[in-house]
Amino acid sequence: MRIKSQKDFWAGLMFLVMGIAFAWGATTYNIGEGARMGPGYFPLVLGVLLAAIGAFVIFEALVVETEDGEPIGSWAWKPLVFIIGANVMFGVCLGGLPKIGIPSLGLIVGIYFLTFISAYAGEEFNWKEVVVLATVLAIISYLAFIVLLKLQFPVWPSFIGG
Repeated sequence: MRIKSQKDFWAGLMFLVMGIAFAWGATTYNIGEGARMGPGYFPLVLGVLLAAIGAFVIFEALVVETEDGEPIGSWAWKPLVFIIGANVMFGVCLGGLPKIGIPSLGLIVGIYFLTFISAYAGEEFNWKEVVVLATVLAIISYLAFIVLLKLQFPVWPSFIGG
């Protein structure tokens, strides 16, 4: 059987592998049952669904004919580095790195870092738009996680909020 769409085949394979990994990882937790779900139930179901989607995409890539085989292009290194870096920086801002003396900078500062760093992943950067986006995201995140869900994590830098 010949691969008729390289993009779909490799994307489907990625979904399949990640779905199996999540489902397998979920089995280390108590699964429970539909009426009384354990902590592993939701990741197990999501993993199985992701694996099923991956299998379907792989099947389509092997069966449905495409014009040029949809070859995979080169790696987009710039977006990859900036998006992963933005998420790492958000984690560092939220929790700090106490072993090397970096304090927690909190949710609000973390969202600004996340937004500004990830904005560099695109082709053009408009700092005014990024400031507006970061402000809107910070307000919505504060309302959703702190006010509505009452989650307990730092909102402001530890040297300001105590």
